[in-house]
Amino acid sequence: MMPQITGDPKGVNRPMTHRVPVRYESVFEHAYGVEAEDLRRLYENAKRDQWNVARDVPWDQPVDLERGVVADELIDIYGTPFWDRLGPRERAELNQRFAAWRLSVLLYGEHGAMLVCSQLVETVSGTDAKYFQATQVVDEARHTEVLNRYITDKLGGLFYPMPSNERELFDTLLGDSRWPVKTIGLQLVAETFAVSLFKMLAESSKDDLLRQICQYVLRDESRHMGFGMLSLPHVVGEMSEGERKELEDFTVWALEKVLTGLFPHEVYRDMGFTAGEIREIQRLRKERAVGAESSLFRRLFKRDLHGALIQNLTRIGLLTERMAPRLEALGIRATAPA
Repeated sequence: MMPQITGDPKGVNRPMTHRVPVRYESVFEHAYGVEAEDLRRLYENAKRDQWNVARDVPWDQPVDLERGVVADELIDIYGTPFWDRLGPRERAELNQRFAAWRLSVLLYGEHGAMLVCSQLVETVSGTDAKYFQATQVVDEARHTEVLNRYITDKLGGLFYPMPSNERELFDTLLGDSRWPVKTIGLQLVAETFAVSLFKMLAESSKDDLLRQICQYVLRDESRHMGFGMLSLPHVVGEMSEGERKELEDFTVWALEKVLTGLFPHEVYRDMGFTAGEIREIQRLRKERAVGAESSLFRRLFKRDLHGALIQNLTRIGLLTERMAPRLEALGIRATAPA
């Protein structure tokens, strides 16, 4: 059996804390009756569907690292000469490292979502909205807990650092005082990206435990975007042209952050690839993203991501003529669903 990699033998420097200065107004509600029945329904569903990481996840279930954790097809170099030159043990190690990197990215995103939602509890108006956002704080805390435990217990504590693009996105969301900006950045952009990744992992992962965890997470995520879809259309509809354009610009910026810059440099470095080889892997990855429509990545991930983004932008009133070419430039076909 392949020995489990514990920690990072090449010393990834993962900062344990970073601080974000914030300033916003808290809205203290003094009316507690039901005012928004659809949001209260989301709150009731959230209470009904709670699950416990310690109790409900079968942690005694073994993970076969020699077989691999995620589908090999999700690894950038699969099917290339770089992959062909690796032996079985190296491929298994690469799979473990790639899984640890991908889950680390999701871990930081869930932690960031927990912090942003804790702010939304304070900044949104209406008790029903506050109740629901409080349940999302609990959901995101649970997702952070379950991903951290899986990486720690099953992948040998092999964490990778937070990508700079992801950090910039969440620092911006935490520092902005406007709840519509927080909601669009988190629940329209970041959550849609995360849901597509969790779906891909739930459908394609080799490890049964990881698939089960992703299914649990998706049960919660199905509620989260509902808040934005219920609360944003009215707000966007009442904005001035200038305010809406500012929101459009922010949405495109946030999409750029989640769709670019997330590349596992550290994984390939730890596997012994040179800087020149890593640049070549990046080039191959871009070529595949453009041309390999039948690849597993495009079939599972982009199908869900792009479809959900266009549908949600349409529902909240942000899929405008001004937005369409900017989405196309990001590789998103800006055609509103019928």
